[in-house]
Amino acid sequence: MRWSQGGEHEGIRSEGGADHRRQCGHRPRDGDRVCRTRCGGGDQRAPREGRAEVVDEIKASGGDAIFVQADVSKERDVVATIQRTLATFGRLDFAFNNAGIEQALTPLLEQTEETFDQVMNINVKGVWLSLKHEIPAMLKTGGGAIVNNSSIAGVVGVALAPIYIASKHAVIGLTKAVALEYAKLNIRVNAVAPGTIETRMFYEVAKDPETRQMFASGTPIGRVGQPQEIAGTVAWLCSDSASFVIGQTLAVDGGYTAQ
Repeated sequence: MRWSQGGEHEGIRSEGGADHRRQCGHRPRDGDRVCRTRCGGGDQRAPREGRAEVVDEIKASGGDAIFVQADVSKERDVVATIQRTLATFGRLDFAFNNAGIEQALTPLLEQTEETFDQVMNINVKGVWLSLKHEIPAMLKTGGGAIVNNSSIAGVVGVALAPIYIASKHAVIGLTKAVALEYAKLNIRVNAVAPGTIETRMFYEVAKDPETRQMFASGTPIGRVGQPQEIAGTVAWLCSDSASFVIGQTLAVDGGYTAQ
């Protein structure tokens, strides 16, 4: 990975909703080029104008970007996204596998096979497929860096959400296994584990000020996180400054998992 102080860099950033735009759209350095995708799988919550706005912001910052509609649970879509990236920019240096969906808090006995398949297909299969096809593209140009988005739900348990919890634990397992397989081939694979972050998903769960304050009070730092704080961590993991960081999951959670 050559994301240091200068030069041009090409990457894929997948995302799962309109409010992930700040997380995926971390301001690129001049010359950076980005392919941005969505999770798909029937999740169409990000309006088309919002997608275009992120691409415009990246271009205004001196980078270049394209948007590709894709369902990361479908291998043909993942392959097409990477092929489009290579056709447009010529190479792939980094990837942020950020596509994911949540699970409604529901008693185990009321959960459905349909929910299980949907969550696992996007959150786990999507990451696996992305890794499978990103890595060969990176190997062609000498290596790269990949960051998978897990969650603090990947290191703790939460009642009433076992499917989501299992999916995020699986992301960490995939990260470790693939990181070990490709470490000597100059492919670095790591993960981030965000805590409570102020995104669309947060407001869908915390619909009133009292609930939002409860989340903030439950975090040692006394507030919820911002998408830019995840984006900055991902950018660091993709940079030369993290060249000795391999197979790790970095919690960005305001101290929650330190309790």
